[in-house]
Amino acid sequence: MQPGYIQALEKGVLQERIKKARQWSAKCCLCPRNCGVNRPEGELGFCRIGRLARVASFNLHFGEEEPLVGERGSGTVFFAHCNLGCIFCQNFDISDNQSQHPEVYPNQLAYIFNQLQQQGAHNINLVTPSHVVLQFLEALEIAAQDGLNIPLVYNTSSYDEIHTLRLLDGIVDIYLADSKFFHEQEARKYADAPDYPHKAREAILEMHRQVGPLQTDDRGIAQKGLMIRHLVMPDNLAGSEEWLEFFAANLSRDTFINIMDQYRPAGNAGTCPELMGRVSGERVAGLMQKARELGLTRLDERSSGIFRFLF
Repeated sequence: MQPGYIQALEKGVLQERIKKARQWSAKCCLCPRNCGVNRPEGELGFCRIGRLARVASFNLHFGEEEPLVGERGSGTVFFAHCNLGCIFCQNFDISDNQSQHPEVYPNQLAYIFNQLQQQGAHNINLVTPSHVVLQFLEALEIAAQDGLNIPLVYNTSSYDEIHTLRLLDGIVDIYLADSKFFHEQEARKYADAPDYPHKAREAILEMHRQVGPLQTDDRGIAQKGLMIRHLVMPDNLAGSEEWLEFFAANLSRDTFINIMDQYRPAGNAGTCPELMGRVSGERVAGLMQKARELGLTRLDERSSGIFRFLF
């Protein structure tokens, strides 16, 4: 299966989408923060990213879901800073918008993509890309011209604007979407984003419309489709049951869903006592059972309890 961006490049669609993203970046409305700053001229909004993306790290990653990892790993590119900014973020050293990671030009980012492909990556996995859509599209054009031809993964918090996701229609092959807070109160308190529940639900529906449920090749390696992650939080702060009900009511029943049990207090979680708890295996097992009862048939069954011993 040919990656969508190859055809988009050949038809001139990718170039048109870059032009539109550049226009929107000049009065930035690419994500729900709608800061309105001129990022190409160096003005900084919530994410503190101007003209150039910042990259914290890139590597062949084996900690992602099995359809992404395969035998050779997922080619992850961890972008620094974030448009959501959860106070308990488990990648806080990367996502903190005051952190200083190196800026990369589009040709440098393209080189990273192609290096990961040469190292054997099954895909290019863009981690936290919502605030650098223009930058990775520019790099993608260069990389595709230089031979990039593996699936593109948009690994997002789901705090995305519909009009920006539509720029990616036919370009992104795989959406790996978080489902964080189902209710406004928690989204406001822990990410200063009371509109997250609404925006995320809209975004997930749009992603599903674009790519449908996960498709794999004969090796079980992801080629196209939607994959969903849900991090279970203490005291049901994420609204786990409600998310599962939303998925069952609105998505294909065979949508790939990873109910994740590796929550741990990180970042600035210590400012909120309720974030200092842990999630029990019994709680996660109960959610897995509820998902099955709702008719959700494609759950990530791997035990992730090992994460409790890693942190």
